[in-house]
Amino acid sequence: QVQLVESGGRLVQAGGSLRLSCAASGRTFSSYVMGWFRQAPGKEREFVAVITANGDTIYDSDSVKGRFTISRDNAKNSVYLQMNTLKPEDTAVYFCAGKSLGVSRIASMWDYWGRGTQVTVSS
Repeated sequence: QVQLVESGGRLVQAGGSLRLSCAASGRTFSSYVMGWFRQAPGKEREFVAVITANGDTIYDSDSVKGRFTISRDNAKNSVYLQMNTLKPEDTAVYFCAGKSLGVSRIASMWDYWGRGTQVTVSS
């Protein structure tokens, strides 16, 4: 069983920055695909970014490209999401997710989830 724990979410003004962290259990972390999703009130959980075991990254280009950066530190079993130039539309609960095989933008295809961390961006 893989445990994922997010941290770093808080209230921030528009234009500000945050770095979210996700701590993962297990020594097989380095082989997992890791990702970030977000869910705003009344909306479905949506894809934000993914990073493969080899370090390749994919973003939701329409909403976050050029502002968000996903990274991983396998020595620390951790994944990060650096968020810059935040907008009120970024307000959501952000979830860390893990997957043993493959890459997917669809939340239901992922195997492991954290409990989420709230990011609120004020205007």
